[in-house]
Amino acid sequence: FEGMIGSSLKHPDEPGRYQVYLGNPCPWCHRVRLVLALRDVSPQEVGVTMLVDDPIKASRGGWCFSPNDPDPVQNCRDLRELYDLLSPGYKGRCTAPLLVDTKARCIVSNESSDIVRQLNEATFQSDNPRRDLYPKELQKEIDETNDWVYNFLSNGCYQCGFSTTQAAYNEAAAKVRLGLEKCEALLSKQDYLCGSSFTEADLRLLPTALRFDGVYAPLFKASQLRIRDYPNLHAWLKRCWSMDGVPGTIDLEDANASYYKQLFPLNPGGIIPSPVTTATLGLE
Repeated sequence: FEGMIGSSLKHPDEPGRYQVYLGNPCPWCHRVRLVLALRDVSPQEVGVTMLVDDPIKASRGGWCFSPNDPDPVQNCRDLRELYDLLSPGYKGRCTAPLLVDTKARCIVSNESSDIVRQLNEATFQSDNPRRDLYPKELQKEIDETNDWVYNFLSNGCYQCGFSTTQAAYNEAAAKVRLGLEKCEALLSKQDYLCGSSFTEADLRLLPTALRFDGVYAPLFKASQLRIRDYPNLHAWLKRCWSMDGVPGTIDLEDANASYYKQLFPLNPGGIIPSPVTTATLGLE
């Protein structure tokens, strides 16, 4: 899906036209919740539907709708039905986040990085000043930072958790360690990854950092160390958490518990450990 808000008459930049479908546990969905919050995009400008991760009730992706937050487009039962309705013949996994043009009745994008960039650029016909997460003068540095944050940390943690050989795990764990050390070194000299202001690079690291101590380190075995063991990285995490709107973008206990409940191969007993909270993370 390669749609773009405002790029053509098909997807005009206007309020009340678009709906995003998000799941609380998913770090890729969390990116989208963050850009909406940090740019103060209202529900009247972009609607938000929160999904439930229930692979028993849902199909081909695991996301379904809650009776408390039903599908506003066609009252579908799960995300697969919505994909089938809006994109007949689609055979891929029915993933979230999902950005839908409700007037054109079609999918705009299901790639989090594209959706974040689009929501950063769209004005929704408002003159209100908004935070620019991708300023022109920092774009090259942001893109370079996004690459290593993804390879070493966001994706590296998952490579640790789903490695099937010792060699693959060792390689992935080394990348995670390198990523953490690189963050620690950068943040010893500046407040944020690309300088003195919060940018898209920080936004893309934040969902991983918030899930690291509760999920990626213990369950995925990504590291014996925690975010709290890196003083500058931990200070960065506290700065990010203190920003207006950020705490409301995640139910941390629910997000952590979902990994232990849903990833049977990694936790066959289904035991959910005592939750990591904002207090135990040192964010309060």
